[in-house]
Amino acid sequence: MRTLIDRREAIGLVAAGTALASSGIARAAPRTPFLWGAATAGHQIEGNNVNADIWLLEQVRPSVFAEPSGDACDSLHRWREDVAIVRALGLNCYRFSVEWARIEPAKGQFSQAYLDHYARIVDHCREQGLAPVVTFNHFTCPRWFAAEGGWENRQAPDLFARYCDRVARRMAAGISHALTFNEPNLALGGSWSATPPPAAFMERMAASVAAAAKASGSDRFSVLNAGDPRPMIPGIIAAHGKGRDAIRAACGDLPVGMSLAIPDNVPVGLDSGIERKRREIYAPFFAVTDKDDFIGVQTYGRAWVGRDRDVEPPADAIRGADGKPWYPDAIGQVLRYVHEATGKPVLVTENGIDAADDALRQRFIPSAIASVEAAKADGVPVLGYIHWSLLDNFEWLSGYGPKFGLVAVDRTTFKRTPKPSSKLFGAIARAGGTKRG
Repeated sequence: MRTLIDRREAIGLVAAGTALASSGIARAAPRTPFLWGAATAGHQIEGNNVNADIWLLEQVRPSVFAEPSGDACDSLHRWREDVAIVRALGLNCYRFSVEWARIEPAKGQFSQAYLDHYARIVDHCREQGLAPVVTFNHFTCPRWFAAEGGWENRQAPDLFARYCDRVARRMAAGISHALTFNEPNLALGGSWSATPPPAAFMERMAASVAAAAKASGSDRFSVLNAGDPRPMIPGIIAAHGKGRDAIRAACGDLPVGMSLAIPDNVPVGLDSGIERKRREIYAPFFAVTDKDDFIGVQTYGRAWVGRDRDVEPPADAIRGADGKPWYPDAIGQVLRYVHEATGKPVLVTENGIDAADDALRQRFIPSAIASVEAAKADGVPVLGYIHWSLLDNFEWLSGYGPKFGLVAVDRTTFKRTPKPSSKLFGAIARAGGTKRG
């Protein structure tokens, strides 16, 4: 079964219905002038992340997931192969995440083995000439954390900071850029969605969360992307600040920020609520970036903003061969907006397209990068462009249906097969962009 909700809506829509380190690897000096990379996330590629909150939601019945993550891409064991692909493509950066549920599978019990595991990835990236961009929280949290109230728990910011401290003291010296959170504002965007989820979906989600709470021996199971996000945002914002401080305490010159999900918002009508949408979904996070070194930007298209919510694309909207709206230049517009709103340097931490036909991706990548280059030419300090994703992987509620990867993965053998788009992207990266060579 495949859900009809696409990747960028699948998580956020849930909210709409409920209203110095010991790695020994010295940091590269000077830093890479511009990062060209590909991104992954632990739960989506590693496999068998059994102590994670999302894993449990995949297993209980009823479940809103099209299928469980299972072995994913088996990158827990094949990560060296993934790093080798990034290097072979000619990229200079690999973004991946550290899984809190592996580092601290039970409250207060930290796994030295997994700290060492992720440190080895950081070290190996450095040895291969790749800048490791590391995300400390890419949606998933430990099951025990969710059963204690998740981000609504008053202890959550301190618990997250303690985890960040353990990770940073083990590997921060080798990290190029650190992200505390991966687009924590995404769930807030659900309240503005043009297509709210049906009541049956919300009822099924509520039943799934209740089943997870029961399986955890708790009266609650709080997950940011499976409930009303509003009570959780203050905890996440506080956790970002405390996590950032903990990372900096371990490595003072490590650039730290967080990524935000931001489409290219376009006002529709004289009464468009675009400014209210910005105040609700982006401004609370922009407000706490004053001490950040950069902001990660994750853009997957355009949103047409009506008075109270987004509206369907206009009849004359540009569409690709697959019938979906086609706006690869959206990323450049968002970079301008974010820098103007915050004054911060920006790093494209995710940008890509769900396309079973790789020819679409081959068209998308040069156009998207050209829009980034245009923003740079306009004076926006862009640190790099990291494509989502390296691999065709587990796309949350949608399972393994969507195809965002530069590299195909056989679901039985886990064989990696680079697509033509990956070689195109690598050629652009080696040339230093679309405007050179």
